[in-house]
Amino acid sequence: MLQDVLNYAGVAVFACSGALVGVRKDFDLWGILSMGAATGVGGGIVRDLLLGITPPTSVQHWPNLTIAVVAGLITFFFHPAFRALFPAVLMLDAVGMGVFAVSGALLALERDSSSMAAVLIGITTAVGGGVIRDVLAGEVPLLLRPADLYAVPAMCGALAVVIADGTGLPIWTGLVAGATLAFLLRVGSLRFRWRLPMAPTRRVGG
Repeated sequence: MLQDVLNYAGVAVFACSGALVGVRKDFDLWGILSMGAATGVGGGIVRDLLLGITPPTSVQHWPNLTIAVVAGLITFFFHPAFRALFPAVLMLDAVGMGVFAVSGALLALERDSSSMAAVLIGITTAVGGGVIRDVLAGEVPLLLRPADLYAVPAMCGALAVVIADGTGLPIWTGLVAGATLAFLLRVGSLRFRWRLPMAPTRRVGG
């Protein structure tokens, strides 16, 4: 039950972030809804394919895609309520990333995946929708931007679920702790400009 709630929440917030990018790019209604749907269910579809769930849940059943479309419609009509579009996208993206990281890792564990596979699938679930959104919008994916952390918070969130499962703690503690940790790390990286080291600048002719 908790996993379903987290999944639906992740679909909704990611769909809103995708739809907001569509608004910012001056897409029409179809484009905005397409952005929202692709962002909302994209990571989950990639997750399901990795786990051998075919057809993917979002294609086989109606709730995920319906939630994504409804979230896109709400964003289409009420986006002026957001005072600044891009910060809103980043906050929604951080929430969705944390939720999908832990739900993806939990689903992988439930299907008898190894701890390493669960962490990697959690990361993929978290970043997949955002990557699809940014590619469709013609932007460099947040995953690849050097200005802040993106995959690392997702990895930490997924790892928290794996640790909770391995140590016998109630799984809800791993889900809550992982989603919160991933969100805080993501927001902290935006606020305080945390980032991974970059390659040293190569001297030309040196």
